[in-house]
Amino acid sequence: MKKIGFIDYRIDEWHANHYPEWIKNAAEALKLDYTVAYAYASENAPDGRTTEEWCRDFGVERCHSIDEVCQKSDVLLVLAPSNPETHLGFAKAVLPYGKPTYIDKTFAPDTATALEIFALAEAYHTPLFSSSALRYSTELDAWEGKGAKNIVTCGGGSNAPEYIIHQAEMVIRLLKDEPIEFKAETQGTQILFRARFKKGVVTSMVYARSLPFGVCVEMESGEEQNAIMKSDSFAGLIRDILRFYETGKPCFDTKETINVMKLREGSLRALETPETWVKLK
Repeated sequence: MKKIGFIDYRIDEWHANHYPEWIKNAAEALKLDYTVAYAYASENAPDGRTTEEWCRDFGVERCHSIDEVCQKSDVLLVLAPSNPETHLGFAKAVLPYGKPTYIDKTFAPDTATALEIFALAEAYHTPLFSSSALRYSTELDAWEGKGAKNIVTCGGGSNAPEYIIHQAEMVIRLLKDEPIEFKAETQGTQILFRARFKKGVVTSMVYARSLPFGVCVEMESGEEQNAIMKSDSFAGLIRDILRFYETGKPCFDTKETINVMKLREGSLRALETPETWVKLK
């Protein structure tokens, strides 16, 4: 049985509360032996369970330091999905151990930090990857690498800085290109993020709190197709995390993660000067 170590900022959160069961199910489906065995959190959630209570409820051994988790675990999973500002500090602590590490979305607060984390992984020869679950929406399969001319995505969530990552992940999966220019327009709490890419494609990401995640793709042929993301994307993500733990290799080029970060950062930067095209320095 291979043991997974959780590292979180405040562990009583949605991802940490669901991942153990999903990991169990994915391991059974893939005929692999993995379990969440250890956990550490920097602090307790102010309105939730303490780390001690969470560990008791999930049958996980509580560790009192990141080093303890890293020493006892075979592989590592850094959570804190709502606190990407903590990921660099966590990465500096876990990557020197050389154990396959998944870092939850949002990978980093900005592109520069994402590059720093990947550089640390390379320096320590540590397998590393990160992704939003929306990358694994099976509705996207039909369009990947098929020559999209224009893409419009939509999606919601409580706030754009945290949840726009999901649309960015879908866009980059389909285009596999680098965004170079960004523009944002607001209408109340609703936001239209536009981006131009190196190969000339223009994309639009529409954010409104109650919108479902979806995509509309115009192909080079002029044909247009659309879909709402209804598939179990988290199941796909968890299965791929376990495959990554086995092989040390993610299923996609991690350069795509850098482009996801550029699309997110550039889009949010454009909000500072609405209706003006901006570039990242």
